[in-house]
Amino acid sequence: MQEGFGPLVEGFVRVPFNDAAAVREVAECNPNVVAVFLETIQGEGGINPARWDYLREVRQICDEQGWLLMLDEVQCGIGRTGQWFAHQWADIKPDVMPLAKGLGSGVPIGAIVVGEKAKTILGPGNHGTTFGGNPLSMRAGIETLDIMLADDIMGNAARVGAHLKAALERELMGVRGVKEVRGLGLMLGIELDRHCGVILSRAMQAGLLLSVTADSVIRLVPPLILTETEADEIVSLLVPVIKTFLSEPQP
Repeated sequence: MQEGFGPLVEGFVRVPFNDAAAVREVAECNPNVVAVFLETIQGEGGINPARWDYLREVRQICDEQGWLLMLDEVQCGIGRTGQWFAHQWADIKPDVMPLAKGLGSGVPIGAIVVGEKAKTILGPGNHGTTFGGNPLSMRAGIETLDIMLADDIMGNAARVGAHLKAALERELMGVRGVKEVRGLGLMLGIELDRHCGVILSRAMQAGLLLSVTADSVIRLVPPLILTETEADEIVSLLVPVIKTFLSEPQP
């Protein structure tokens, strides 16, 4: 997701997502690289999950090159996919991991987790923030983690997410104009073959809040306490909106 955010920060080599060969090519041609930074599941980019074999190979490349592997789990972390962090499905560990959003259950919060290779890069006083470490946000973060463990919120995200995805696939796959239903847990995307920004307002009128990203992907990131009954309600509200939209003549 780059349009509208230029000029982009210099000094980065950008490669295609889910293409480990492109990362290896960079390793051969750019001796000054120090890290790989990516989202485990691209959010604004259209709910594009990294393949687990790709993540494992990138982890291997970083180990071979002495690079840091930095995985953004701001959207897909804190239980949204049914694990604490989406990269755990690939059975790897990053060296640096930014977190936010779900960590505070609605209270503004941000955090960065580092492993052994990165723990000495920043020292006390190297980096400051106006709201860093405030007691309200820190307490909200601790309570969020405790409640998620006590109430099996991650298990619920996995179960209800699978139920919701299966229902969407059953209702939409085979419908002309629907390209794919993808994602994991309660982070799902429905890709259409055309721009569909108008669906945001139409869904709102039907009683459903969602977002459209990458122009043609309907993004669903409902609360992790969603029930199967509520998931069925999402399907009953959303599917008619999508089918009606796709039946209309394209401009």
